[in-house]
Parts: sequence; C-alpha cells; structure tokens
Amino acid sequence: MSEELLVNASPTETRTALIENGMLQEVSIERTQRKGYVGNIFKGKVVRVLPGMQAAFVEIGLARAGFIHASDIAPLDADGMEDRQAEVVDIRRVVREGQALVVQVVKDPIGNKGARLTTHLSVSGRYLVYMPYTRHIGISTRIEQEEERNRLKKLVEDKVASCIDQPGDILAGGGFIIRTVAEGVQGDELCADVPFLYQMWKELQEKIDSAAMGTVIHEDLPLFMRTLRDSVKPHTEKVRVDSREVFAKMVRFAEKYAPEVVPLIEHYPGERPLFELYNVEDEIQKALERKVDLKSGGHLVIEQTEAMTTVDVNTGAFVGHRNLEETIFKTNLEAATAIARQLRLRNIGGIIILDFIDMKDEEHQRQVLRTLEKMMERDHAKTSITGVSELGLVEMTRKRTRESLEQVMCEPCPVCDGRGTLKSAETVCYEIFREILREARAYNNEKFLVLASQVVIDRLLDEESANVADLEVFISCTIQFQVESIYSQEQYDIILV
Repeated sequence: MSEELLVNASPTETRTALIENGMLQEVSIERTQRKGYVGNIFKGKVVRVLPGMQAAFVEIGLARAGFIHASDIAPLDADGMEDRQAEVVDIRRVVREGQALVVQVVKDPIGNKGARLTTHLSVSGRYLVYMPYTRHIGISTRIEQEEERNRLKKLVEDKVASCIDQPGDILAGGGFIIRTVAEGVQGDELCADVPFLYQMWKELQEKIDSAAMGTVIHEDLPLFMRTLRDSVKPHTEKVRVDSREVFAKMVRFAEKYAPEVVPLIEHYPGERPLFELYNVEDEIQKALERKVDLKSGGHLVIEQTEAMTTVDVNTGAFVGHRNLEETIFKTNLEAATAIARQLRLRNIGGIIILDFIDMKDEEHQRQVLRTLEKMMERDHAKTSITGVSELGLVEMTRKRTRESLEQVMCEPCPVCDGRGTLKSAETVCYEIFREILREARAYNNEKFLVLASQVVIDRLLDEESANVADLEVFISCTIQFQVESIYSQEQYDIILV
C-alpha cells in the first residue's frame, strides 16, 4: 500500500491530508485563530462540583469551563503515583470548589460543550508516551506480534532502569506507552525518547509550581509537526509540503527527533495548488454533502446530529445482474468500504448507526461486517462495532477527540437554525392569517401592512388571494403586502397602519 502525506500551510490555517493508493483517506485542519486543545495541560480552578453527576467544571482559561468526571481524576497512592487498584471515589472527596487542579484536555470543546478533561497526565514523544503518575509500561494493541511486543517492552524497561539507577537521575518513576510507530524501531532510536520525556516533565513540573490558576502549562505541537510525529509510518513514501518556511521547520524538527523521516520530506514549489494536484479540494467538498455516491450506482445518506450519526445505504440505480439478494449483498459490501473511509475523512465520532439494506442470508451479514471491521482497522481512532441488531442495524462507536470536518468548516444555517428544513410558504401564510386575526381583536385600526419574503407574498397574492379577501371582510380592514428581499422564507412582520 502506497501512502503519502500532504501539508498545505498558509498564515490563516494548516491542512494535512493522508493519501492511500491515490485516494484521500483523512484530512485535518488547524486554523490560526481556533487551534485545538487536545493534549494541552492547564493549571485549572474547580468552579463547580456536581455530586449528582459525579463530575466537576474546571475553569482553564477557555470560553467555556472544562468538564471532568470522577473516573478521570487519578487517585494517588502514598508515593504520589496512580493507584490502579483504587475504585472511583465520591467527587466531593477528591475536589472542592476553588481548588487548583492540573488537568489535560482529552476532547476538544464541541458545539456547546466544554473541553473534556483528565488528571491522568501524559506527554508524547516520537515513539513513547510518558505517564508521570503510573508505573505501568503498555504497548499499542496495533502491534500484534508477541515477539515484537516483548522486545519493545524489554528495551524500554532496561532504559528506564538505567535512567533511574544513574546518580542524580532526572526523575524516578513514571510509566510509558509504546506507540504503534515504534514497531520495528531499533533500540537506540526508541530509548532516546526516555530521557527526553523525563526532562520535558521535569520542566513542566517547574512551570506547574509557579503558574497561576487558569493558565496553560504545556501545548501540544502544531499540526504539521504532529503529522511528522504521529502519522509517518514505515510504508509512508513521502511528505510533501507547499510552504518553504514550514518545510524548513519540519526538516529541523525531524533532524532532532526523527532523522529517518528527513529524506521523505519534500518541498512542493509547483504553481498548481498541492491539494488540487491530488484532487483533495473536490473530495473535501464532497465530504460536506449528505449523499455519497457509490460506484455501483447505490449511495449513502449521512446525517450528523448532536446525539449520533446515521448512515443509510440505498441501492439507488444499481439493479445487479443476477437476483435481488445478490444485488443487495454487493451494494452492502461496497457501502461497508465507503462508510469506513467516510468516517475517517469526515472525522465523525460518537455513536454511529449503520442502516445496511436488509440481508436474509446470515453469511452475507457476516461478510459485510468482516469487511467493515477490516476497513476500520486502518483508522487511527478507536472503534467498536456490534453485530446486526434485530432491526437490521449495525451499531458502532468511534472515539471523538476533535471536531468533525463539518463542525470545523461549517456552522448551523442561520435561516433554518440547523434544522435542515424550512417552513413552507403555505405554513407561513397561515401563520400570518392567525397573527392578523389576533391583532385585529387587540387593536382598532383600519389597515395592516404585511412584510415578508418574495415567495410568501407571491403565494398571498395568488393561491391565497381568496382567503385574503375573506379575511379583509371578516376583520373590516384592508391588508397590504410588501416584499422584503432580506427576509428569509420564515420571516415576516405585520405593521399596524
């Protein structure tokens, strides 16, 4: 499988794209005036404790206070390390209002919700994640070979032991998670992360001691550097960057932390925009649409709501060549592959309900599920997929840490307020009639002036003209109409003249 990473940088935003076998699979956007906060560490202040929810709100200097659940507050043992055997205790026993609390953002503010926080702090290196309050060494579940898992774990254990045993050691204790990108990495490269992360945490501790409440202690790397740290895999062929300045920064970063990546980084000087060259712009626009066409003629309909996302599979124009069951099976197989790609591309998280076309054959159901699971294995986000329910639905979850592509690039329609529909002109006309009747009873006047959109006025003067005439007779008043071009279809005003 060929894989390329693209970086499009400008003063206003940075965008990255993951291309697999010539097709866009993931896109990330970080805007200068609205950066993400996942991974950032703050010295916050507890502003409200909610015993009923076993949670608290913590002011960390953002527009909305962050939210932390009791289960995300690490209980510490006598040595100041996380007590992994301890049960979750009453929130009132671990925090109080006005208390300073060092927290890390695990989920960005999304919609009207504040950031999700934890006290299980960690800092990331190229191959390792350091957890200062644990003694545990874990390994990414994506590294499957037992021999490789044992090799990596022993390398890290030996390096940790050597650091701690040295006179004047940087920091005794702490645990690590070995990241997926560490697979196959030599010992010297892997273990270089250990003293680096120890030193980083020592400096952060000094900041924590002196920082005021509500201030940031540690910020994660900018998007283009996170891309080098997190997204470059052994099969990545190149990283193309269209900004000379960002290219230079990425090379310097790679020379220091990932020398093996330096030869992969290329500056793209072409006149044609980099994202257009790879057809990324068109794919982003398609990813903002509800309907996704399948090559067979079928299509998906993707609906995102605050509570969940639903994906409906339709055969559309695909009629097949054999029988109905075979047509449905082929459509669902293609849909499973397309759904996995769309979830990654749109960065959709939370609860997701997949409504495949009903299949009677249980073997067909199993094959469609296996295809979906296999395609989701490429996803960096943690996912969980259930079997087909009694209603023929597949329920799944995908971990959500940042806003979806739609949430980053779009906002609720100011006309329909995000509903996706508008009241019909007929409905608005009848609302106007009711409002005129109400005001005619309340006020003694001779004329009403109705201000409304063109489509509503046209209907009042055409299809509803007989009703308007009857209403004038009934209230003994004249009704006049005036088009307001700036009004939406649902807007209107009734003025007493």
